[in-house]
Amino acid sequence: MTGAARKPRIALMGEFSAGKSTLSNLLLGARPLPEKVTATRLAPVWISHGDQEPYRVDIDGSSEAISLDALEQVPVLETRMIRLFLEADILEVCDLIDFPGISDPNMPSDVWERLLPEVDAVIWCTHATQAWRQSEAAVWDMMPKAMRDISVLLVTRFDKLLNDNDRRRVLQRVRRETDGKFGAIFPISLLGALAAGEDLDKWNASGAGPFVTHLIDMIDKLAKITARIDDPLFNLPDDAPLPAPPPIVPRRVERVVREDDDDDEVKFS
Repeated sequence: MTGAARKPRIALMGEFSAGKSTLSNLLLGARPLPEKVTATRLAPVWISHGDQEPYRVDIDGSSEAISLDALEQVPVLETRMIRLFLEADILEVCDLIDFPGISDPNMPSDVWERLLPEVDAVIWCTHATQAWRQSEAAVWDMMPKAMRDISVLLVTRFDKLLNDNDRRRVLQRVRRETDGKFGAIFPISLLGALAAGEDLDKWNASGAGPFVTHLIDMIDKLAKITARIDDPLFNLPDDAPLPAPPPIVPRRVERVVREDDDDDEVKFS
């Protein structure tokens, strides 16, 4: 089942107004969509590295060029995905897929469900003041174990919880209700992270420091997996083991005999 290596595909998911757009801005270092465009009113937006012109993919697989200024005119129900290309650092090592809100009453769930088979892992955003609602839990239970085990839950807008007792209580509940369902959980203020700039103390205080450190390791782990399988992790059945990591190749050992010494010198290369 091995083939040409492909980049991991990480989905940004959650309910409406949970911070997915702010998260994409943070990860990309720029706003990928025009200011007036709301990602929650679009079909899934698949963002890759490059400078190609954007296009949409119809549910029948055909594609057509689109204008960023006219994204809101793209027919949502007939569109499988919108493809955007940016020259952002993170896109050199993975693709990001920005999903619309999972509980938008004005958007049928099949608009985003039909793209799930392309996903390797998810960063799920849940709003701290109403964290991990039943609607979120119901959708997450649809996901295969291989994908859940490597995905991340972000408890966003954590700064909206005004005292330590509330923060501790929310985190304890979320961790209890999602036990074994995510690879990691991080509280974060995404707006605080964006505002931190070069201030490392503010960056870490926002929660972005620990999250980004974990994300780097997560992408590295995913890259090793996706280099060895063709299908995204969403398609792996629960009883299918992940491929074993590549074997560790020991450093070559050379024994060099010095001409001016009776002792051998061991050299690693």
